[in-house]
Amino acid sequence: MEPIKQNQVYGLWPADIEGIDSLMELALNMRWSWNHSADKLFKELDPDLWELTRNPWIVLQTVSHDQLALKMALPAFRDKINELMKLKEAAASSAAWFQQKHPDSELTNIAYFSMEFMLSEALPIYSGGLGNVAGDQLKSASDLGVPVVGVGLLYQQGYFHQVIDKSDNQLALFPYNDPGQLPITPLRLKNGEWLRIKINFPGFPVWLRTWQVQVGRLKLYLLDSNDAANLPVYRGITNELYGGGSNMRIQQEILLGIGGWRLLKAIGIKPEVCHMNEGHSAFLVLERAHDYMDENHVSFEEALAVIRKGNLFTTHTAVPAGFDHFNPELMEKFLGSYVRDDLKIEMKEFMALGRQNPYDSSESFNMAYLALRCSGAVNGVSELHGKVSQTLFKSLFPRWPVDEVPVGHVTNGVHMPSWDSEIADKLWTEAAGKDRWRGDLESLEQDISALTDEELWNMRCVSRKDLVDIARNRFENQLQVSGVTADQLKIAKSILDPETLTLGFARRFVPYKRPNLLLSDPARFINILTNQQHPVQLLIAGKAPPFDESGKALIREWIKFIEQNNLHKHIVFLSDYDMFLTENMVQGADVWVNTPRRPWEACGTSGMKVLVNGGINLSELDGWWAEAYSPEVGWALGDMQQHGNDPEWDRIEADNLYEILEKQVVPDFYNRNERGIPEKWIEKMRNSMGKLTPRFSANRTVREYTEKYYLPAASGFLKRSSDKAAVGKQIVDLTKELASKWAGIKFDKTEIIRNEKGFTYEVSVFLNNIDPGNVQVQLYADGIDEKPAEIIIMEPKEKNGEEKAFYAAEVTTVRLANDYTARVVPHYLGISVPLENGLICWQR
Repeated sequence: MEPIKQNQVYGLWPADIEGIDSLMELALNMRWSWNHSADKLFKELDPDLWELTRNPWIVLQTVSHDQLALKMALPAFRDKINELMKLKEAAASSAAWFQQKHPDSELTNIAYFSMEFMLSEALPIYSGGLGNVAGDQLKSASDLGVPVVGVGLLYQQGYFHQVIDKSDNQLALFPYNDPGQLPITPLRLKNGEWLRIKINFPGFPVWLRTWQVQVGRLKLYLLDSNDAANLPVYRGITNELYGGGSNMRIQQEILLGIGGWRLLKAIGIKPEVCHMNEGHSAFLVLERAHDYMDENHVSFEEALAVIRKGNLFTTHTAVPAGFDHFNPELMEKFLGSYVRDDLKIEMKEFMALGRQNPYDSSESFNMAYLALRCSGAVNGVSELHGKVSQTLFKSLFPRWPVDEVPVGHVTNGVHMPSWDSEIADKLWTEAAGKDRWRGDLESLEQDISALTDEELWNMRCVSRKDLVDIARNRFENQLQVSGVTADQLKIAKSILDPETLTLGFARRFVPYKRPNLLLSDPARFINILTNQQHPVQLLIAGKAPPFDESGKALIREWIKFIEQNNLHKHIVFLSDYDMFLTENMVQGADVWVNTPRRPWEACGTSGMKVLVNGGINLSELDGWWAEAYSPEVGWALGDMQQHGNDPEWDRIEADNLYEILEKQVVPDFYNRNERGIPEKWIEKMRNSMGKLTPRFSANRTVREYTEKYYLPAASGFLKRSSDKAAVGKQIVDLTKELASKWAGIKFDKTEIIRNEKGFTYEVSVFLNNIDPGNVQVQLYADGIDEKPAEIIIMEPKEKNGEEKAFYAAEVTTVRLANDYTARVVPHYLGISVPLENGLICWQR
């Protein structure tokens, strides 16, 4: 069943105005959030409202019918609409990267589930990094033609808005999101019915309203519980992003996972792949398995063996406390009946999926464990975070080396067209063409190398001036809201200087981000800022979580430092950090500063956004910067080691930060040639733009997900789901058989035969009546000198009349034979080991 046309949703549109449908279609497609070709149209309708909101949908809904009729009667206005519609239709019908690269792919749909999506400030259903990743990947999937549908929640309030009061305290405000003013439409069926999804909760059902968002050529589907048929307590489930405690969170995650899958089923979408952006949506695997059970008349266990191959779990968490946990009582309250009646399994069997120790009835249920155990692949969001995640999940794979814990990585990237400034976009277009972010990006470094020093420096100077102008206006509004005096308000007119080296710092204000590292030696920092020949200025922004008093204290410390030292001309704290402010800061900052404790930054994407605009990073060697940094593209803090909360290490790194500013950053910026160009700065800037922008673009991220995970997952799922889940049944049977016999596996004799190139390693092993075709005997040696471990598959040797199986491996090495040991691991029906079966038997 297909949704009805958008112009049938709202009955107040002036249907008699020719072309209004096209204008509505442009306003409701969030492609305008990264392609600004239609901006001029909506600005003409209401210039003042446009400047305040930058939201075409609000402008279109607010403007009078007379004004609409007047503008639509102008030939130039209508011609522009027609031109944009033709371009839109051409883009939608043309073969994009995916269709060109994988024309015969079996992959038709990827369902991307996320608790938040950052697409635009016009749709405030995000808080930060997780939503940023989801939104940017959705946009890039649209550019590349990758068949993704997004699934999320529509929040009545979303994340909080930040206000700083006269006492420098952070206040949290929660404006109501009026769905009629958001660029969304109700999801209606062909017969006009508003699609509502039913979820059974204790005592009463919860009805979920459904919405759709057009994101380029893709759709994002949203659910909310603010339905009049619901009890008041249930209407508020989707009131606030990350609001409330565990009781509220489990309800939101049930709606996202189970409700999201039911939404897709109701509109006829059957994804081969489900991508869980963090563990919040992991309950979707239950409903996916339940559907498969009903369709194929199989058990939950057999259904899970099939559908897990089509599930991908991306973890963004760097510490165990970051995972969602729910106590057994909450799990029983909200899921007990569903587990027993729909999944047809006992609660203890289900709870084992989310526990480290399946037999500990008091252990809470970990959503990340559920996601991992029900997925065919798992990845972290940077190279370093992949390794950190292997440590986090090691307890689920006892006796396996940490390097073999099944967590890979795809480093995040950002959607460059969403974050580039107007002048940066113009420069990139001249150098690399307007379709530069829709292909493989191979030529971009060479394209940027052709730009002159003058062009690059002019871009930086224009962008910095724009940022200063915006900061002054925003700071003035900020002071007015806080209630300062007229004299104090004058400060806003004189803050910052468009010619001064400008640092940007915008993060969540939490202790592990160390946002106050620059304040470690106030006198030294003030000297850097106020140097008369070579001054420095800093723009800061960020929110502390609403109930985090330590984070709020960090914000107060910065504001008091500015006020007590009269540094308003050099430092500005801009409140209410959102997507619009982010755009301005990453476009105008010369240097982006980031100071987290390693390895607590899973990836970090704010520094990636400055790349396309010619900004340069000065960051801790953590997250993405640990793999991006080289001296030719930026500056680095840290020694690649972990130091915990050591205050002495904080002092050392603060000293290093000051020294980098004093001896490298400031001199490189202010040392100019006879043409007024800082040649050393421009060289670093050019390298950063050319080498890093393509590499840390969401274009690369989505292509990597597609080829590394989506395509294999789709193929694996379709293979397992064929023939009424025959493979799934075999997997379950073999898994049970191996589990019952594994303890009886025993190694016997070992024989080592040395030769010139190394040695032959032979072992005999008693397999306890396990079919040798269902296991693999391997020779293993730990990695040395930062090289990976050696894993050599041992070949079976026939010896008649023996109960034991004999295996041998030829080893070419200079290492000692004692460095190697044999082991037996499961190996059947293409399962992923140890992800799907973690059994292992070591020789010693």
